[in-house]
Amino acid sequence: MNPKFAAHAVFIALLLVLGGCSGGTPEDSGSAGKQPAVSEPHKLSLVLDWYPNAVHSFLYAAQNNGYFAEQGLQVDIQMPSDSNDALRLVAAGQADLALSYQPQVLLARSEELPVRSIAAIVRHPLNHLMVRKGSGINRPRDLTGKTAGFSSIPLYEAMLKSMVSYDGGDPRKLKLVDVGFDLVPAITSGHADAIMGGFINHEQLILEKQGYPVVSFDPADYGVPDYYELVLVASESGIQSKTDDLRKLLDALRKGQEYVQEHPQEALELLMKQQDETAPLDPEIERQSLKLLLPLMDAGNQLFGYQDPESWEHVAQWLRDNALLSGQLAAKDAFINL
Repeated sequence: MNPKFAAHAVFIALLLVLGGCSGGTPEDSGSAGKQPAVSEPHKLSLVLDWYPNAVHSFLYAAQNNGYFAEQGLQVDIQMPSDSNDALRLVAAGQADLALSYQPQVLLARSEELPVRSIAAIVRHPLNHLMVRKGSGINRPRDLTGKTAGFSSIPLYEAMLKSMVSYDGGDPRKLKLVDVGFDLVPAITSGHADAIMGGFINHEQLILEKQGYPVVSFDPADYGVPDYYELVLVASESGIQSKTDDLRKLLDALRKGQEYVQEHPQEALELLMKQQDETAPLDPEIERQSLKLLLPLMDAGNQLFGYQDPESWEHVAQWLRDNALLSGQLAAKDAFINL
């Protein structure tokens, strides 16, 4: 054999042996030193029901503590320009998610907006009938012949009449005044004997701080269903196309709510960093609000966010009975437990 050829053969054989020992393959040779590809987070947009406040603490806990990131999500939390537009934005595909209210979801469905609730956030009414303490109004029926202010929403007008009627009063003799968002001035000025549309975790706390203590009546005690005050809503198409992302989102939100329950003060500090310049928060009001909210957000033996089908049926029937729902509507189509 030619000595040069023999030497070359030995050299080739040595390379093959070394290659085999390294475990490499021709396909691997070009990838040495490369890092595994990092997938981009899936983006979701979420529109709040109002400006950031204590009820949203679980969202900011999930965001700031990295629970969304752990699920491969990037969530853009937005303030609404108009709280009445949130469901329409979701229905039109201009937002992935929105916080809204159980009755409003049913009303939206009756208007053929393709939206569904995917989680119950606050499981009981926050909107209570409020009267000045010491006014002599000791129960809803005492409002017969008196003036009640409500905040521009037919639902609230129906709730007010229903409560008075259930308690044995005459709603036809109730003097109703639409006060818009001026609920606090309406009762402090004496313009109204009662207000409907104020929340016990906001207006009631503000009134008490201003020296106007009130007595509040839970609508669920007076003929109104024990409805979900706050729910998380997505579009039907969004639920179909982003099911996995929405389930991951809910896992992150549950972890966020658990953090808030275990670390309320730290959660409030995270919230205060998110306050909007146009709506500054009062730390003490938000502290009291969160203390009040936590038990109302507790789903007991169920996961945070679970929705009871019976609740949806009861609320839908009450809306029908009060002529607020038009057309045929299946309550089971208005929500889904993912």
